[in-house]
Amino acid sequence: MVDVSQHELVPEHTILEEEVLEEVLTEYDIDRTDLPKIKRTDPAIPDDAETGDVIKIVRNSRTTDQAVVYRLVVE
Repeated sequence: MVDVSQHELVPEHTILEEEVLEEVLTEYDIDRTDLPKIKRTDPAIPDDAETGDVIKIVRNSRTTDQAVVYRLVVE
């Protein structure tokens, strides 16, 4: 079986540490629940991600070199 998370076209997905998450939420003046959602069953997220975690996704971008987005893990 293929591990989708290791495919070259899948951007880097990492679980955000709580301290870093608080800085991000403060910077954007939002709550955790205001973030876009990603399902726990999504094959691209780390295996140890749990519901309520926030995932940092770093994508390649033609205009800014890298684009960073955040997603809240939901069931």
